[in-house]
Amino acid sequence: MKSITIKGSKRESVGKVATKALRNAGKVPCVVYGGDSTIHFSADELSFQNLVYTPDVFRVELELADGDKIDCALQDIQFHPVTDQILHIDFYQLFDGTPISMTIPVRVSGNAAGVKNGGVLRIINRRLRVRALPKNLPDFIDVDITNMKIGDVMAVGDIETEDFEFLHEDKKVICQVRTSRTAIVDEVPEDEDEDEEVEEGAEGEEGTESTAEGTEKKEGSSDE
Repeated sequence: MKSITIKGSKRESVGKVATKALRNAGKVPCVVYGGDSTIHFSADELSFQNLVYTPDVFRVELELADGDKIDCALQDIQFHPVTDQILHIDFYQLFDGTPISMTIPVRVSGNAAGVKNGGVLRIINRRLRVRALPKNLPDFIDVDITNMKIGDVMAVGDIETEDFEFLHEDKKVICQVRTSRTAIVDEVPEDEDEDEEVEEGAEGEEGTESTAEGTEKKEGSSDE
């Protein structure tokens, strides 16, 4: 898992007045849970840009002004409903021997056979929750769709895992290839008479471009 360093200072006061003053100064009040004691700190709002505004998941190396260093991960974040200003962030302290649950992004790879034949790829879940030791948490969950045909569904149970486990049922759908009006039939029934008619038609219309071969492939996706 990728790591990012955040520098902050411990908060001496956690009241509403002190919290409002921090936000007015361009800082974000934060809390770290999971250790021997809860740690309250604040950091510049700009220092969270590469952590918050990205689909990637990071391991956070928190460096406090008093010299303490804490290994943690982002657990929850609150935004202002109108301005989208970061109001508060919760972190969870990581320990190498203790498993942790995190939401990991899904990355689709390959070109589905069904999409090549005119089907449409629909991504149902772009993020999945997993549990693993901090060192085994993946940057993303790779889903290979190369062999998916029209009508096929890829579920959580179809993904092989070694160092982590999914916190979902095996039947939870990740993506599927659906049919569309431009879909091409994968298999054509063998018929000698029909074959002869196609060949004769091809000779009679020599130089005419095939409509099926010029059909544009379409691929779409949606979130749940």
